[in-house]
Amino acid sequence: MTEAKELRQLIAGQWCTGGGDPMRSVNPTKPTIVVAEGNCAAIADVDSAVAAAAVALTGWARMPIHQRGAVLLAAAAVVERNAPVWGLELATEEGKTTAEGIGEVQRAAQILRYYGNEGDRQAGEIFASPRAGEQILVTRKPIGVVAVITPFNFPIAIPAWKIAPALVYGNTVVWKPASTVPLLAIRLAEALTEAGLPPGVLNLVIGDSPVGETLVDHLDVAAISFTGSTAVGRRIAAAAAARGVPVQAEMGGKNAAVVLDDADIELALDQVMLGAFRSAGQKCTATSRLVVTEGIADRFLAELADRATALVVGDPTDDATQMGPVITGAAQRNIYGGLGTAMSQDVEVLAGGEPYFKGLLAEGFFVAPTVVELTTAADIWSEELFGPVLAARRAADADEAFALANDSEFGLSAAVFTQDLGRALHAIEHIDVGVLHINSESAGADPHVPFGGAKRSGLGPKEQGTAAREFFTHTTTVYLR
Repeated sequence: MTEAKELRQLIAGQWCTGGGDPMRSVNPTKPTIVVAEGNCAAIADVDSAVAAAAVALTGWARMPIHQRGAVLLAAAAVVERNAPVWGLELATEEGKTTAEGIGEVQRAAQILRYYGNEGDRQAGEIFASPRAGEQILVTRKPIGVVAVITPFNFPIAIPAWKIAPALVYGNTVVWKPASTVPLLAIRLAEALTEAGLPPGVLNLVIGDSPVGETLVDHLDVAAISFTGSTAVGRRIAAAAAARGVPVQAEMGGKNAAVVLDDADIELALDQVMLGAFRSAGQKCTATSRLVVTEGIADRFLAELADRATALVVGDPTDDATQMGPVITGAAQRNIYGGLGTAMSQDVEVLAGGEPYFKGLLAEGFFVAPTVVELTTAADIWSEELFGPVLAARRAADADEAFALANDSEFGLSAAVFTQDLGRALHAIEHIDVGVLHINSESAGADPHVPFGGAKRSGLGPKEQGTAAREFFTHTTTVYLR
């Protein structure tokens, strides 16, 4: 990418310049390089977008689901065709490696394709009636205009897994992406418009917090789907509850990997490294806590530290790079601030922990892959830093290890490494999370199964698979005599 791309809003089927303040997206590897620039959406733009979605709702909802799905299938083809180029743009704008960026774009196509085929799946239910000559049908209808608010860390995949089900079930959407990654938002919107999505069915408004707040509080928004920080998610849920609007919120995670004495050590090392450091640890499902039982702790932690130290950190568009930067300078400062607090609480640094002082790594928003070991409780065990930082503790046995895994207000994801089926079943029963991986990294989600957290990691119905239908539709129970 050599020239900054133009930021545009999509309102009522028209690409237009926002009426708000100037904004720009920069390359986190080389922050002097502007990736995209233009104007934010103004409050009036948000009002126009919601109005357009409301006008388009009736016609879109009445369209047969197979026709709505055909638009998603056509969009999937556009996304897939552009995966190499858009994946490189993603790496440049967000900071994950090019291979990960291309993979994410391809995942967005997979999600669009999954929901594009929703018309071939079960659409309702029939129940027996206690009265002769009658059947009871349960049908589903769209809920209306949906506000979609998405984070920076998966700038095309997370929007796809919200927008695709919302659209296929007959809703219209006003979407506010994270202001740090507007280019990939424009790309997804371009794919859907190229695929023939009618004007007003999807509206894109790019801007900072005031845009999101206006969207959340808008009286014509019928539901809100949000992914982001716990603090913001709770504020959105409170505001929506005050006016009776349902919210689907996927929020924070402090995800644990548990490695038991009988684990396949090489497999566990590979997977913990991926979970902790892929995408620079900027995944809600990233591995940020590690529990290792005493029998293997010395060996495992020593080898893990060596691998973290050897990880190739650099420009994510370089094929040799294994980990890129974090998203912003503010994120970088927050992570190193958390590490500073941890060091004052007597944690032992096994790898990383220090800023880079020269060259590209000092110029960009890079954080060294870091592993620390705790002997007692410390803030780093409970607070989400959202970066390539792994806090480790030792456990005497599996029961203590599972208890430490549960030692969090969050309950999004966890991983357990063991070759003992009984211990795996014990983990399934006792670790309280929304997603549990046995012998694989804590990160990862597939479009055909539910995704979301337990405890304070999630609010409302789960995402993806048939679970998405529970949020994006409401039921009508029909007594047919």
